[in-house]
Amino acid sequence: MQDALLLQLFPLGWAHYLAGGLMIGLATGGLYLLTGRIGGMSTVFSAVWSYVSRRPFFQQPRLLQSRSWRLALALGLVLGAAVWWWLFGPEQRLSTGVPLWQLGLGGLLVGYGARLSNGCTSGHGICGLSSLQLPSLVAVLTFMGTGFITANLVLALGGR
Repeated sequence: MQDALLLQLFPLGWAHYLAGGLMIGLATGGLYLLTGRIGGMSTVFSAVWSYVSRRPFFQQPRLLQSRSWRLALALGLVLGAAVWWWLFGPEQRLSTGVPLWQLGLGGLLVGYGARLSNGCTSGHGICGLSSLQLPSLVAVLTFMGTGFITANLVLALGGR
């Protein structure tokens, strides 16, 4: 019974989740300890967009001054995922039954929420909580509560 539940929750195994979590923790902790910088992904996203968008939000000095190392971080995440997939990923292609419009709408809502809360789940959950920031605790509790409510609402309405 327990093995079946683990297989359902982690169909590709759990070891890489543990390794990934440890590496993320070590990397964000090391970044903060060595440089005093916080590696939240919404700021990485905004700093990278400063290369292509001239909108005032993306041209803030804090984004312009940090965009080169944040671009390297973003590229490392994408390349690291590609290397993992190439070395350890399943042979068959994975897909989702979620329509493209729902994925797009979800992305827009997540992006809006990240801007509204002054950071994303990774920034608040990994970096903010580890540095004992009360606003990050409030944000993470809000993210989690909203996620639980939404998942149960979708399930109650017949979704999967």
